[in-house]
Amino acid sequence: MRYVVTWISATFDLPSVRFFWVEEIGEYSLAWLTFIGAAIGVRRGTHFAVHIVTDKLPPALRRGISIGHFVLLVGFGALLAYYGWQVAELNSQSYSPALDLNLRWLYLSSVAGGLLMIVYSAAAAVDAWRGGP
Repeated sequence: MRYVVTWISATFDLPSVRFFWVEEIGEYSLAWLTFIGAAIGVRRGTHFAVHIVTDKLPPALRRGISIGHFVLLVGFGALLAYYGWQVAELNSQSYSPALDLNLRWLYLSSVAGGLLMIVYSAAAAVDAWRGGP
């Protein structure tokens, strides 16, 4: 995606150089990178969190909150995957204008991200249940 955006910037003011597909490649890449990146953030535990309150709680309660947090993330991933699939099916007969790609592929990025969130959050919940980090 970095190269596509660089190419867009470099050729923006050149009247003879027009690439019709660049915008759509950037759009597809951004969608896929956003949802997969969100799932990787769940796996690594790098998403924004406020630990001021939970760090002052007893370890057992902190563990329960952590498990609840990951259960909520599993639910969010399930909603994301379910409704992403619904939107992908609704757009399965639509095609992008420049690349003539089925728009289902664009919306399946949310399904992939949701499924990865479910897997990573469930694994983190099991680790928290066992007393891991």
